[in-house]
Amino acid sequence: MHAVASLDGFIADDNDDVGPLFDWYFNGSLPLSEDGAEPGPFAVSKASHDYVWPMWRSIRAIIQGRRLFDLTNGWDARPPAGEHLLVVSHRPKPEGWHPEADVPFFDDIAAAVAEGKRRAGDDGVLAICAGDIGGQALAAGLVDVVAIDVVPVVFGSGKRYFGSFAGQRMLEDPDVVVQGDRVLHLKYRVRR
Repeated sequence: MHAVASLDGFIADDNDDVGPLFDWYFNGSLPLSEDGAEPGPFAVSKASHDYVWPMWRSIRAIIQGRRLFDLTNGWDARPPAGEHLLVVSHRPKPEGWHPEADVPFFDDIAAAVAEGKRRAGDDGVLAICAGDIGGQALAAGLVDVVAIDVVPVVFGSGKRYFGSFAGQRMLEDPDVVVQGDRVLHLKYRVRR
């Protein structure tokens, strides 16, 4: 499970605006690529590059919810990391949306995770976007790692990192702590 979040745990404001949450993606000199030389829309600090790029490269499939799908137009069936996109929604895929794209819709998070793992393969990572779908996956015991890029801003309200998850789940101590420029990258294993 992954997302960028404010210090108070929001992945967007009440209007789905990320505001300054993504500023760190553009405040460095290294493009997010293997050697830092390929052009691209993102240029981050060396510390962020050394953390984010290998993580992005390990991802083979991404699960997102319908809200993020609608906001991003499903990344036009080309997710920012990985080759496969899966969507959890009680509404069907929009009629006529990229008919050539193999982007399945599921109305059940467990079924989406099972198919996402199959598509990711034994050597790939299945990433679940934070928010309501991520919270559902955490509640169902389907999340192994929580990765959060914390930005030093307080939103006060908005879309929560864990969505409407209201339970309690223990995580291990962070096994990754990387200080970037205007972002703190953290990874926690979910305690079983």
